[in-house]
Amino acid sequence: MPVENVVIIGSGPAAWTAAIYAARANLGPLVYEGEPRGIVLPGGQLMTTTEVENYPGFPDGVTGPVLMERMKAQALRFGVRVMSEDVKAVALGTHPFTITPNYSEPVQALTVIVATGAYAKWLGVPHEERLAQSGGGVSACAVCDGALPFYRNKVLAVVGGGDTAMEETLYLTKFASKVYVLHRRDRFRASKVMAERVMQHPKVEVLWNTRVVEVLGEQEIRGLRIADIGTGAERDLAVGGLFVAIGHTPTTGFLDGQLKLKDNGYVWVEPGRMATSIPGVFAAGDVTDDYYRQAVTAAGSGCQAALEAERWLAHHGLGDAVPMPAAAGHGA
Repeated sequence: MPVENVVIIGSGPAAWTAAIYAARANLGPLVYEGEPRGIVLPGGQLMTTTEVENYPGFPDGVTGPVLMERMKAQALRFGVRVMSEDVKAVALGTHPFTITPNYSEPVQALTVIVATGAYAKWLGVPHEERLAQSGGGVSACAVCDGALPFYRNKVLAVVGGGDTAMEETLYLTKFASKVYVLHRRDRFRASKVMAERVMQHPKVEVLWNTRVVEVLGEQEIRGLRIADIGTGAERDLAVGGLFVAIGHTPTTGFLDGQLKLKDNGYVWVEPGRMATSIPGVFAAGDVTDDYYRQAVTAAGSGCQAALEAERWLAHHGLGDAVPMPAAAGHGA
């Protein structure tokens, strides 16, 4: 069974940044980038984001898919090897670790970087997924998308009742003409101070005991079909954008409980570092981050994880150098 210096699991900003750093350290990383599964695509949540205007270095903005394509191309330039399949199991109890992908043969790894991200929870109603994938006005991240021209001066809707939904609602009030908050219950789960800020905001109207039945629109969202939880009565609500804020699920199932997780299911890492509960295993990006969930913070943590893996290998006298392609060059 081949032994790899670094195996990176994932394909978002954290994974590709880790791959770039590991490759430039002559560690010859192997990346398992995953497979398409419905709205979850290799490349992570940015694959369903049309315009990214807050990633440094792109003054005119860049689409999420193009940003991920460029990150991957940069990694490939440095000789990173990529397998387009999911990892179905890992064995982290003995070293070297064993990585078992869906189709190809298992490999062993001296270090592992888990960068599998987290996927947004969706409502599962008609047309939601299609309009999210096409950039037609459905999103799971107000901070990522809310400032785009598409949403400005429109009536928007947020679904959710926790602190994240409150934060997204308040953020959207900067750009929207009005924001509806739709919640299935008659009170928010959010902290009292956050809930009060939302309910007292002049641009916000809360629709209690309400669920979304259908997203309306062909190329772009034009409204929501909503239903009263108590009576079942349905009506149409005209909106120009929908933000689903009912939580995220970190992609950790394949770990089978071998790494320590936080209470909310995200991978635990040492404070200020990317080291997990198992020496030689590191984690980066949204699989560890339940707070910021931004592309730039994910990329930064990918850098940290790769540097830590490099230093861990050096400290233990492990890892054979794998020269980069001759044309790759060197940078900062």
